[in-house]
Amino acid sequence: MKLRVDRITEDVAHCAFEEPPQDINARLAQGDVHEFRLLGPLSVSTDYYRAGVDLFFAGRIRGEVEGTCARCLEPFGMTLDQAAQFVLVPQRAELAEHELAADDLALSYYAGEEVELAPLFVEQAILALPTRALCREDCRGLCPGCGVNRNRETCGCGAPAPDPRLAALRQLRVERSS
Repeated sequence: MKLRVDRITEDVAHCAFEEPPQDINARLAQGDVHEFRLLGPLSVSTDYYRAGVDLFFAGRIRGEVEGTCARCLEPFGMTLDQAAQFVLVPQRAELAEHELAADDLALSYYAGEEVELAPLFVEQAILALPTRALCREDCRGLCPGCGVNRNRETCGCGAPAPDPRLAALRQLRVERSS
């Protein structure tokens, strides 16, 4: 979704669009972690206006997401419903040539006659996803011995043997408590 900068006025306007899941899922799959994928389009609804040369956006991002639990490796569904707001300021020519200051990193910039909204809202959607995918907070995960999903069944494995490398720390704890 593109908006022409010269058509953004001081009056609040509204737009809504959907972003197909393919590009977002490709971006989520980059790297070593593949915990989430979008099941359908990402729906974006936003109000926007101009104040001087700055562009203000406040909207909502919605979509259905499937995650893979980091503990039990089972798939689970979740609804992404997140508020998103940001301000775009014109990119100054000197920013492209010089090192950015801390204040510059907190802003988003636009250049040219059009603003592409989709990448901005997709970034907000990705940032809204949990940092660790869990099917539920009390997920018991997989047994490290036999690999059974401890949420569904119990196994005959006992407690894992303590790590011998930590014996000195265990001894310190025993000595302190006596």
